[in-house]
Amino acid sequence: MTAPTDTVSHASLDAFVELVGARLWRARLAAIELAVAQGQRLGQAAVRRHAVEVTIERLRRRSIRLPGTAERCMAAVAAEAVRTHRGLSRTGRERLRVALRAGLAEGGTMMPIFHLLRTAAMQRERGFTVRFSGFEDATPFDLLLSRNGVEAELACDTVSAEDGRDVHRGAWLRLVDRIDPDLQTWLAAHPGRYLLKLTLPQGLREGGEQDGLAVLHGRIRTMLEGSRRADHDEAAVLRLDPLMLAAAQADENGLMSSLRREFGHEAHLAVTAAGRGVFVLAARAGRENEVAVAIRRRMAAVAPARLTGERPGILAMFIEDTDRLEWRHLRDKLELEGEARQFLTLPEARRVVAVTCASRLELFGAGAPDAAPDGEMRFRNPAHPAARTAALAPAVMSSV
Repeated sequence: MTAPTDTVSHASLDAFVELVGARLWRARLAAIELAVAQGQRLGQAAVRRHAVEVTIERLRRRSIRLPGTAERCMAAVAAEAVRTHRGLSRTGRERLRVALRAGLAEGGTMMPIFHLLRTAAMQRERGFTVRFSGFEDATPFDLLLSRNGVEAELACDTVSAEDGRDVHRGAWLRLVDRIDPDLQTWLAAHPGRYLLKLTLPQGLREGGEQDGLAVLHGRIRTMLEGSRRADHDEAAVLRLDPLMLAAAQADENGLMSSLRREFGHEAHLAVTAAGRGVFVLAARAGRENEVAVAIRRRMAAVAPARLTGERPGILAMFIEDTDRLEWRHLRDKLELEGEARQFLTLPEARRVVAVTCASRLELFGAGAPDAAPDGEMRFRNPAHPAARTAALAPAVMSSV
């Protein structure tokens, strides 16, 4: 999808809200406000998770005077939703509306449907005729592409990077928000610079019979109250040391950069400050993350169910809950490519001529330096009979 224009159509944004339903839209905005109030870090995460709704509403209210690339991309996809709706049959329009409203339901986001709409627009720009067959014909795949007499099925799917982590970022943020007041109180009585390293062999998630967040929070409080330097069992290893990094006297941004270099991209980091005191939390799982493995497993589950095999199939994966640093690591270290190409050797991939992978960086980056070229990472299946079909090349040719 090409970069959006410098202008934003407020009429299209109003039409988008009318399409999803003004009452549902207001309810989502109210829910986001409640989530923001849960805590500083959880609030920031809620704004990031629901960036589409927050941005569209701010644009509608003219709160953003000079929209950046991300804001204009979001507005462009919202306008695409309105145009697509107008071009569908009555049944297709209703299915699209259901998909949009599912994104606003509790626990959902707008990212899956925005990924679908953006993928359709991108394929049109590559010269394909695109039919929203999932909406129009209730096919298991989403789009039917045709070019020069050749057709292909395209199925869009979303996978969370959390599926490949033992320590979930959402759980980590909730823990840090819980313990932040305790750390500020402790720093007031123990001024200085400290580093608490946590290794969590059993991971950290919310829910279950025993709330792991509450247990870990209690252990940290007990450890600090007892002036203990260490605590360990099979679930967690905690060690408190002086913070020795040179950037500890710099601002928080400089400190976080130094911590990231020290602990790597997989570490979960948080900084609490009180007066001149600084308390750093650094957590890791007991093993390396397997985000790319989780993506491969998801593709193996989705492909047989979503692609019929009557035509070449394209699997377009959207990777959610990842950030710029992790996404660059997955690409630069060839982890994503390795798992994608391994998937293409499996029996589950026999209907797949190519897989594509994109994150929010590609969806809303529009040519940003850290985004994958051509708006996605693309891997062709050389074993598929249609792999070298010229008409399909723009959609299936490997990008790396």
